[in-house]
Amino acid sequence: MQKITIDLTISADEWLKVYRGSARTVSATSIDGRTIQFPANILQQYVTHFGISGRFDIYFNNAGKFSSITKVH
Repeated sequence: MQKITIDLTISADEWLKVYRGSARTVSATSIDGRTIQFPANILQQYVTHFGISGRFDIYFNNAGKFSSITKVH
């Protein structure tokens, strides 16, 4: 199992692109400098009226497939 930690801020207006279907992935830089891309829908549970903001741990299995996501703060 691999863990990547990211700090993420997505405005409500930007998140609307996901909702409307024009965006399906999120690109982010991890706190250790790696660039990752993941399906936007894994963030759905963290959306507020203001968008998405916080630090997240994203877990991948050994084959690099998404396993789970946890909001750290």
